[in-house]
This record gives sequence, C-alpha cells and structure tokens, in this order.
Amino acid sequence: MKTYFTFSLLFLTSISLFSQPVSPVSTTPGWAKDVIWYQIFVERFRNGDPSNDPTPETMHVSSNFEDIPASWAITPWTSDWYKPDNWASELSSDFYGQLQLRRYGGDLQGVMDKIDYLVDLGITAVYFNPLNDAPSLHKYDARNYRHIDVNFGPDPEGDLKLIMSEDPADPDTWQWTSADLMFLQVVEELHQKGIRVILDYSWNHTGVDFWAWKDILKNQDSSAYAKWYEISQFDDPGTAEDEFEYSGWIGISSLPELRKVDTRVRHSSGIPYEGDLDPKAKAHIFEVSRRWLAPMGDTSRGIDGFRLDVADHVPMGFWRDYRKFVRSINPQAYLVGELWWKIFPDHLMDPSPYLKGDVFDAAMFYQVYRPARYFFAKTDYEITAGQLVDSLTYQWSRLRPEVIQVMMNTASTHDSPRLLSSFGNRGKYKYRAKPSDDPAYVTAKPSAETYQRLKLYLLFQFTIPGNPHIWNGEEMGMWGADDPDCRKPLWWPEMNFEPERISNISPLVTGYDTVGFNQEMYDYYKLLTSLRKKCKSLATTDISFVLAEGKKMIYLRGAQNEKVLVAFNLSDEAMTYTIPRSEKKTVLFGDEACLSGDELILEPLQSVAVLLEGRSD
Repeated sequence: MKTYFTFSLLFLTSISLFSQPVSPVSTTPGWAKDVIWYQIFVERFRNGDPSNDPTPETMHVSSNFEDIPASWAITPWTSDWYKPDNWASELSSDFYGQLQLRRYGGDLQGVMDKIDYLVDLGITAVYFNPLNDAPSLHKYDARNYRHIDVNFGPDPEGDLKLIMSEDPADPDTWQWTSADLMFLQVVEELHQKGIRVILDYSWNHTGVDFWAWKDILKNQDSSAYAKWYEISQFDDPGTAEDEFEYSGWIGISSLPELRKVDTRVRHSSGIPYEGDLDPKAKAHIFEVSRRWLAPMGDTSRGIDGFRLDVADHVPMGFWRDYRKFVRSINPQAYLVGELWWKIFPDHLMDPSPYLKGDVFDAAMFYQVYRPARYFFAKTDYEITAGQLVDSLTYQWSRLRPEVIQVMMNTASTHDSPRLLSSFGNRGKYKYRAKPSDDPAYVTAKPSAETYQRLKLYLLFQFTIPGNPHIWNGEEMGMWGADDPDCRKPLWWPEMNFEPERISNISPLVTGYDTVGFNQEMYDYYKLLTSLRKKCKSLATTDISFVLAEGKKMIYLRGAQNEKVLVAFNLSDEAMTYTIPRSEKKTVLFGDEACLSGDELILEPLQSVAVLLEGRSD
C-alpha cells in the first residue's frame, strides 16, 4: 500500500514562529500546552444543595416571553427529558419554548461533590460556562458581571440583599457573597488537585436586568450609563409612544449590546474589525476581570483565564487592551475565544487574525471537528482521508506552533449536538440538528456502529496537535440533539433515570430508550486521558501523515527515538501496513492482535496507537 505523503507540521510553521515578536504578553501560557479540558454547565452538572434551587423570583426577567406559571417547580433530575412538566400546560409555547423555564438545580456544591470524579477521569483543566448572576439557564444575560449566580451558592436570599447594598459602579463597595466564596473554594479545591480553571464571559452584551441597563430604562439619556449600550433612540417623555430603540445581539432584544466606539467599518459576523468599547463600560469589565483573576488581591486564589463568548462581535482594539490588562495581573492567564461561524451553516471563521499573540492564546477549534466528523461518521457529506489531511494542514499552517499546541480541540458543547447524536445523524454539521428543525432528526439511542465510529474519532481527537476538550456528560455516553437537548442533566452512575421517550416532537418515531451512565464509555475516556498523559509527544506540534488513502489514515506523532503511530481503518476491507523498523513496538491503545511483528493489520472500523522506540527508518 503506497504512502500518501509525509507532512511535518513543525517544519512548515517554523518560519512564521521566527517572524513573530516574542514577549511575555504574546507568548502562550506554559501550563496550557498539555491539558485535558472538561466543560461544566453548572445548572445541569449536579444538584448538591436543594435548599438553593432557583425560584420564580430569581428567574424573573422583564423580557420573559410569558409569565412563570404559579405551579412552577424544579424538574426532578432523573425524569424523562421529553416529558412536559406539569406546569407547562399553563404556557402557550411549544415544548422547546417551555424548556427555557425548566430548572434542575445544579450548583457549585454539586461541583464540589464531584471533584474526585474529575480527577479519576483524568481532567487537568475545567472551563465553566457563565456563572455570573443572571435569570436565565444559560446566564449570558447577566444581571451583573461581578457576582456568581445566587442560586449556585448556599444563601440566595442573603446574597441578593448583599448585592443590593453595593454601588455596582464602585468596586470599593463590592463584597463577597456566599456564592462568590463557594466558587473560590471550588477553585482552590481544583487547584489542589492539579486542575486549572477558566471562566466564561460575554463582554459583548448583558441582560435587560443588568443594573446599568435598568438605570437607562429609568433615566433614559440622562442616565450615567447612557453611552454604555448601542442605543439608537431614547424615549421622548413628551409623547405617549415609547420611541426607545437599541441593538440586541443578533437581534435578540433580551441581550442589549455594549456600545462599540472608534470603529472603521460596519461589523459583519465572523470578520475581525477595529474599534473599542465605551471607555466606562470597558473599565467596569476590567475591574470584574481583576476580581476573579486576583480575589482580595491574591492571584493564587484566582482563576487561570477566560473563555470569551461571541468574540468576533467585539472590536480588536478592546481585545488587545484586554490581553495586556489580564496579563499584567497574571502573566500565565489563558484567553480562548469563541470564533465559530462566518456564515452559518457552511462557512466557519478564520481564527488566525486573533491568534498572532496580541489577542487570544487559542480558539475553540471547531474548524478541526467539522471535517473530522465528515471522515469518521457516516453522513451525506463524507470525505476521504486525503481531504481530511488537506483540511487539517490548511488550518494548522495558518497558526504559530505554540498556538497550535494550546488550541482547545472542541467537538461538542452547550451549543451543539452531543457527539453520539452528531455521529448518529447523516445531515450537515449542526444544521437542522434537532426535532423542532427537522422532525426526522434521530434522537434515539445510537446504533452500535455509531458508538464504534465515535470511538475512532475520539482517539483522533486525543492524538492530534492541540488539547482535547470534553463537554460534560460525553464520557457518560449521553446523547442529545442540538441546544437545548444537549443540556440534559448529567447521568450520574448512582442515579436511576426514567426511560426517555425517543421524541415528543416527531410523529415519525415512537417508543422509549433506557438511559443512564455508560461505564464502557467512561472507561474508554479514561484510557484516552491516560494515553495522553503517558505520551508527552502527543503534546507537541510534530505530526507526519504517512498514509491517507480512501478511508484509511495513519500518522506519526513525536520525534527522534520515541514516536506514536496512530492508525484508522474506516473502509470496508482489512488494512495492512508495514511499520518502519524500530527497536521496540508496543500497542498503547487498541487491540494488541492488530500488531504482528512489523505488520499492522486493522479490520474495518478499527484503530490502534503503537509506541515506536529506538531506531526508525
């Protein structure tokens, strides 16, 4: 079988490395070059303290599409996801509209209870979805940036009173709520276990219950914060009409956008643009960031960086200043941007303008997952190994090696279908990926072949340059369509769940699935994290593709006397490959029967990782 070509990523990109200025601000954090990410969505992670569960009062927001029913209650953690809540009959919305009001009570105590679980899984870095105080499930509609959501801590009522006693515009008056202190305790516990922590924020918009926005609604153009937001027209008190007009993020009125200044061109999604944020709003954001990077002035108690939401909507001038500010507090802080769509659903962003050392350290690398899915999954958009390699090398060649090394190789998140459902449906990546968009979208338990194909992809994810990322629950074998079905409460092994109806949306499917913790998937993830930690060559940027033919792919990681050979057979026939001579060959991952002397033999839908030590030619 012929060799497709050999490609050395390290050699190709070394030229760009030497052409870039190197400084403490432009370099990537050392700790971020070899981590295993785990993303936690706290409200659906675990309910560790039922006494702090959300209430209609803490969920209330002036822009709710309809009132919270009088009979509203927390949804039992182990109930059937597709069974409507009893209170839902009082709503006029459909099932997916009703889900926006559903809560399960996940909190920081639940995270504390499962830190040893994260350690056992092999996690070394945690990315928290927004924890800022907010009424919604997703919490990108902040009531305030400076405090942890009151329902994530032990004393919601006391925290609300404390928050009300502060001047939100004056950091000298800010206090530490019980939820804030519990978060700092979580950070301390994670750090003691060798796990880094980053926190998710959107500096592009707030919610309509944000303190500055509420002052604007009350005082209009005489508000001290009138210039913080993109307001095109204030209300005229001399008329009976309400002339107040403003910009919400992508037209969503509940997410008013912060004002951009000094812009040179009109902003288009997915395209970087120059400019800044309003100076006073910017100063407030900086103070909030300082609060979590150095609580009480102590960086040892603080977080290790930020994940920045909808980063392409914020001007580059702000991001450059933000990086300098963050690094002035913690020189090893990590900044990762959400740089996703240019034009949905066919054109992803080019993240490289943000990754030159003056903005972010890394991006969530969806640009690698999408083509990989088309290679590993059975879809209507299948590509060959050669096409996958072309796509990968194109993405990597635009980045400096030290950036590739710290990229967050994201496959699924709170904003996308779970991997098993993504692999179990044949359609385009993330397009019409839930029953409300496509009644034929499969929400049932995936087939055995789907599980196997996903396992092959996961070996790929854990052995390519960059750092693997796990959306909480993937290791439990969870499945689910796009948001909100990907946000089901986690299937903890000690819990017994009701059978899940396959879909309450589509008349085309009926029946129930048994759901719950999948020990086999969990053990598979543990093998992957162990492999990643055992082979330090997997944390480098050196990769050589030695075979990419049809649905067969082999690459080498590492250099000199120790390399890891990773092979995949997605074809319908057995694959044979002669491994270059070495002093020793050891199967690290996969079936040892795949290796016989120098011969590697893979059956269809099989993969293997082999350690090659000593001489190689």
